[in-house]
Amino acid sequence: MSASLRILAIHAHPDDIELQCAGTLLRLKELGHQISMATMTPGDCGSAELAADEIADVRRAEAQRAAEIIGADYTCLEFRDLSIIVDNDSRRRVTEVIRRTRPDIVMTAPPVDYMSDHEMTSRLVRDACFGASCPNYKTQQWNPAPATEKIPYLYYVDPIEGTDYYGNSQRTDFIVDISKTIETKLEMLACHASQREWLRRQHGLDEYLDGCRRWSAARGKEINAAFGEAFTQHRGHPYPHDNKLVDLLK
Repeated sequence: MSASLRILAIHAHPDDIELQCAGTLLRLKELGHQISMATMTPGDCGSAELAADEIADVRRAEAQRAAEIIGADYTCLEFRDLSIIVDNDSRRRVTEVIRRTRPDIVMTAPPVDYMSDHEMTSRLVRDACFGASCPNYKTQQWNPAPATEKIPYLYYVDPIEGTDYYGNSQRTDFIVDISKTIETKLEMLACHASQREWLRRQHGLDEYLDGCRRWSAARGKEINAAFGEAFTQHRGHPYPHDNKLVDLLK
């Protein structure tokens, strides 16, 4: 087995990671790698009944329980739903998380997805992965972490249902077989019980666990597997170009 690596999955809201890449994270955990999970917000707009602070407390706790299932640590960056923007203060906050986590591999939201929070997260994480290794870029945090030694491998997860704004399929680089980890992925997603009624009301999804299973099955079918998760690698200059994630999971 290769030496233990640090893997960071960072997405916009509690449950996004579970929906899009938890099966892959568990495969990496089983290989001995260290897993960190982070959300930009605590999901404070994810209820029609509870006030923002109340649902935020509920959803942070749900995210923590989900992370514990695979022995991952969990961090919330405390942005607010529908309020993530790309500016220097936001970039500094995300850069500090990259420096403190010091990941070898980062998984994050795709550049094109159905809502702004996902897309802004993608942009900020991309910028932070680049800026984290620049010593003269100061995050202006208390007791800031030192600059990283390198730019990490960066991967984008699937957009929701694999489509752009118009429902057109987006290309993907590769699909990871999660047939052996699908049940744990769903167990992690089930920790987010507060979202069932919200998704029914806001998204017209009656049962998000079944929906997750169906989409994972659709991706799996593309590689003749029972279940899968799709990824696209960021290969722009000066990010690493070899595919470390595929190499680890061969």
